[in-house]
Amino acid sequence: MKLYWSDVLKPRSACAVAKYLESPVEYVYLDLGRGEHRRPDYLALNPNGKVPTLVDGALALWETDAIMCHLAARCDSELWPQDARQIEVIRWFSWNHQHFTQPGGALYFEHIIRPRFGLGEADAAEVERASHEWRRAAAVLDGHLQHRRYVVGDSLTLADFALAVALPHATRAHIPLAEFPAVQRWHERMNELEAWREPFPEIAVAA
Repeated sequence: MKLYWSDVLKPRSACAVAKYLESPVEYVYLDLGRGEHRRPDYLALNPNGKVPTLVDGALALWETDAIMCHLAARCDSELWPQDARQIEVIRWFSWNHQHFTQPGGALYFEHIIRPRFGLGEADAAEVERASHEWRRAAAVLDGHLQHRRYVVGDSLTLADFALAVALPHATRAHIPLAEFPAVQRWHERMNELEAWREPFPEIAVAA
């Protein structure tokens, strides 16, 4: 298998799951600054021109959640449970994209990606909007995690890897994580995993 990635937000979860599972993947780094994600050979694998992409034999799979599920299913891991919890994982995937990582990703873009790629100053109106939306979603997750160690059931699942993706960048991205103690405790628990703390191969430069 080949996992195409770059040291930006979404590939973090896929790389972390691959490392956690010790998946037999060859990591292929794409330099976004040089436009390597827009090369014809890569667009043939992922017409969106985004990262990550997983190639497993004849299968070219894009979208982080799908890649995580494939990696976990391939080794029959409980990260992708084969019981009623699977529906809960899917629910949190959906909620995450609609409500949690979307504003977190916007703050990541404004405060980290813009300066990294020379895209100008942060848009103050967008920062205000995203901060408000993130706080509203974080309040929901904080309530859910009050008496739980993980998002689904009593053990780690792919939902945790998906939901936590922006939180390692909370300080630099001005994500108000400290306002939500249950979310913060849960992410500290995620940080106990080496695969979460250091998900990328060593050639990566911190984003």
